[in-house]
Amino acid sequence: MPAKALIPQLLFTGDAFLEDHAVLVEDGMIRDVLPVSMLPVGIQQDAYPDSLLVPAFIDLQIYGASGKLLAVFPHTDSLHALNQFCNDGGAAFCMPTVATNETSVFLQCIDAVRDYWQQGGKGILGLHIEGPWINKAKRGAHIESLIHAPATDEVRSLLDYGKGVIRIITLAPEVCSQEVIDLILSYGVTIFAGHSNASYEEAMHSFNKGVSAITHLYNAMSPLQHRMPGLVGAAFDHPSVMASIIADGHHVDFAAVRIAKKIMGDRLFAITDAVTQTSAGYYKHQFEGDKYTADGILSGSALTMYQAYVNLVSHAGIGQAEALRMCSLYPAQLMNMDDRLGRIREGYEAKLAVISSGSGDASIKMIS
Repeated sequence: MPAKALIPQLLFTGDAFLEDHAVLVEDGMIRDVLPVSMLPVGIQQDAYPDSLLVPAFIDLQIYGASGKLLAVFPHTDSLHALNQFCNDGGAAFCMPTVATNETSVFLQCIDAVRDYWQQGGKGILGLHIEGPWINKAKRGAHIESLIHAPATDEVRSLLDYGKGVIRIITLAPEVCSQEVIDLILSYGVTIFAGHSNASYEEAMHSFNKGVSAITHLYNAMSPLQHRMPGLVGAAFDHPSVMASIIADGHHVDFAAVRIAKKIMGDRLFAITDAVTQTSAGYYKHQFEGDKYTADGILSGSALTMYQAYVNLVSHAGIGQAEALRMCSLYPAQLMNMDDRLGRIREGYEAKLAVISSGSGDASIKMIS
């Protein structure tokens, strides 16, 4: 495709806001970021007045969309619906997630992702498996009868089948041996601690031995208490471990989001944890207002990444630049994709979104 210039009112590069600048894109890549006055003569110009151009968002935890929960409908159609939902919310990439389930369901979801890729599907980064190797005491809406400590052969079998597809596993480090942790890491899978009752000491040990992030900070984990700092306290205290957080006002109070942000800085990032209504399978999510419950337990959000960003700014008091980075750059960094995503910079993929307020009501639109 021929080069063209995208000209917003304001541009956020991932590092700074720029006025009177354009982004040159060609063949899906960013070729340059330069002042409008320096644009080549005759180049196609797409103007976006009253708009902010930003790096597209990345959602590392989402379970389904449009009535197609992936665990219930492990098919490519579900992934297309999920990708469209994410695009509508400004996310160019997502990590479909499957909660504690039967092994056969995990295998079917792995097959679905492979089929989706083979058919040329875009935007799906892989699979996030959340459980069943978690702590029953912090199971939340997860199915207690399926939760267990993993045997090494079980882990190896799943990893062999899902090689190249499984990108994230959420587990409780206190119920998994170091041998299991090392095995998962040897497959290049990123390990999150979550649904965990780990002590501060257990959590810190796991961070130093390969666990690099925490799943939905505060939710379903040992809390911060003054004599028992728990997993939350360990997350705050560790110098490098990252954590996702659900900024919907139901999973976490916005004041708690703000407190975590002040402590963790660029180690905190946003996810949606979004589910969709379903009456089949283990997780019968029912829509209640602006959240989902299953058997009376809070079971997922109704967020888009754009709404998460809006909430971070409007309700958690987080600055616009940091909120944007929490939705794009920081998840890219965690997944080692920040050399091509999360910034508007020469040589990066042209995965961009426009936030417009021209009509008075802000909205977001993918433009690449």
